[in-house]
Amino acid sequence: MTSTSTRTHTTTRQQPLGSPFSFAATAEDVTAGLDLSGRTAVVTGGYSGLGLATVRALAAVGARVIVPARRPEAARAALRGTGSRIVPMDLADPADIHAAAALIRESTARVDLLLAVAGVMATPERRVGPGWEGQFAANHLGHFLLACELYPLLAAAADGARVVVNSSAGHVLTGIRWHDPHFRTGYDRWLAYGQSKTANALFAVHLDALGREDGVRAFALHPGKIITGLQREMTRQEQIERGWVDEHGAVIGTDFKTPSQGAATGLWAATSPLLDGRGGLYLEDCEVARLSGPDTPMDDGGVRPYAVDPEAAARLWELSLAATGAAPIGG
Repeated sequence: MTSTSTRTHTTTRQQPLGSPFSFAATAEDVTAGLDLSGRTAVVTGGYSGLGLATVRALAAVGARVIVPARRPEAARAALRGTGSRIVPMDLADPADIHAAAALIRESTARVDLLLAVAGVMATPERRVGPGWEGQFAANHLGHFLLACELYPLLAAAADGARVVVNSSAGHVLTGIRWHDPHFRTGYDRWLAYGQSKTANALFAVHLDALGREDGVRAFALHPGKIITGLQREMTRQEQIERGWVDEHGAVIGTDFKTPSQGAATGLWAATSPLLDGRGGLYLEDCEVARLSGPDTPMDDGGVRPYAVDPEAAARLWELSLAATGAAPIGG
């Protein structure tokens, strides 16, 4: 069990560091002047939206980028000219993840950066794999299994590796439903999404705790509000009612980011020297997020304490190990 003092230490580290970047920073701003030649990055969801902006920025500064893709042909078309390698993989299929990880292990001796950008949101009820709830599977369990499969390559990175997991402000909707994480007693698509985003944050907390002795540090983040393919399961009317788009589908409001701005925090997490020697943190707007209270509106930012709690993170890790059959790592 994690002591109260350890939990307090973990959550109080959620304090801004004085980053030179902010809400408006772009992927190009964050990576300007970097040279990632000789570094290998694996980016899920790397052929659309934030992932595509992430891959382009990394490739532009010399990184070798590997993109696991559920639709390899679409990925090849989107990533033409970036020099990226495409590996077939469906995050909701454990066999696919094992096969993709094996292909990656055959082609590289180390992975310096693993960016878990892929995700789904508010989908209809779906059962995948051995009966897993679809959003929990694609957003969390798939990335969990991939990270475990690639962990030896992360630990082999000479200067340390970073794992960056896209969470969301949607984590405020719910913590982990320990009594029914797969919604077998009734499905709610938004609670399922919120749980998966809390799981993303907790995954980074415990991966960092296990990996730090091997030089593997992990971060979770809220990329901001961006209209991308993530909203594909929502009707236009739903998006209009939420004040996201007008009747023509055009984005409205000043609190939305472009895909490049949405990719900036993940790239900052992956490369910023301000984060050297740190990990297990939740980030937003290219900065460490503050803790938020239970009544803080979702759009006001911050991270709920339950999403960075080390005891909950350890419990979720054990649940995920049992679900996926992944080999234990680190320690």
